[in-house]
Amino acid sequence: MKFKVTNWPEYEAGLRRRGSLTLWLTEEALARWHAPRRTTRGGQPRYSDLAIEAVLTLGCVFGLRLRQSEGLATSLLDLMGLDLPVPDHTTLSRRAQIWEPSAKRQRHPEDGPLHVLIDSTGFESLRRRPMAGRQARCQITPDLAQAAFGSQCRQRRDHRHCLTDQDGDDPSQVKPLLDRIDAEIDQFTADGAYDGGPTYCAVLQHSVTARIVIPPRSTAVESDDTGPPGQRDGHITAIANDGRLNWQASTGYGKRALIETAVGRYKGLIGRRLRARSFSAQQTEVAIGCAVLNRMTACARPESVRCPARPT
Repeated sequence: MKFKVTNWPEYEAGLRRRGSLTLWLTEEALARWHAPRRTTRGGQPRYSDLAIEAVLTLGCVFGLRLRQSEGLATSLLDLMGLDLPVPDHTTLSRRAQIWEPSAKRQRHPEDGPLHVLIDSTGFESLRRRPMAGRQARCQITPDLAQAAFGSQCRQRRDHRHCLTDQDGDDPSQVKPLLDRIDAEIDQFTADGAYDGGPTYCAVLQHSVTARIVIPPRSTAVESDDTGPPGQRDGHITAIANDGRLNWQASTGYGKRALIETAVGRYKGLIGRRLRARSFSAQQTEVAIGCAVLNRMTACARPESVRCPARPT
């Protein structure tokens, strides 16, 4: 299948804007560079969390280590004629372990019901075993807020994350991810790894009317409860009667390809490897990576349409 981008001028301008330094080092960060004066006992921090986030974001965007991130930020402030101190690499490493997001995500009033897509992937990690690669599982979920305007539907994608070590399973991270979403969920879609009662309970506790689309395992059987059949029993019956492909088409399971694309986009733009060694710093690294990805996709996103097949 071949696709054509219909908004190429806007998308090309957005791709160029991703490399603009003014996009990643904003006036807000410069105005709030110094940490606010603390009123309790203890030492006064020199840099705010927003300043730490700004330098770590520059390093994440341009693929730099902490020392090179420090050098880039220093040169930028010198070129801008600003007399602001720059956190050194030791401060960046230490503050990354206790970093707090500068602002929580705010929902826009035009946002509609959410379609949450979830998937997990592995990152190479050097935590605790410097000479051997370890896998840290990260779950990234873009929530699609759809608002219909006539026959068109606008989608706004926002990537969330929940980082676990290699011992954590996929269903156990559904509830922590959903706790970060305030709005009601219209549909929740995931692959067969999330099939089971814990996932269904976590989603329905968050949104009672949520529609859950998870393919049951090939050996799945209907529950023996005396109550009305649940959504999972309905999926099992539909697959047995109509086949798995027809079930995927009727439930819209094909939209799960969007989260596969999101994971591939993260690894392609941000990287496949976690550079931080401590787990808390790795959580900060992935959080900033998701924030960078959200800002990149907010600049411009391609609108692709399928091209008609050429006659052979």
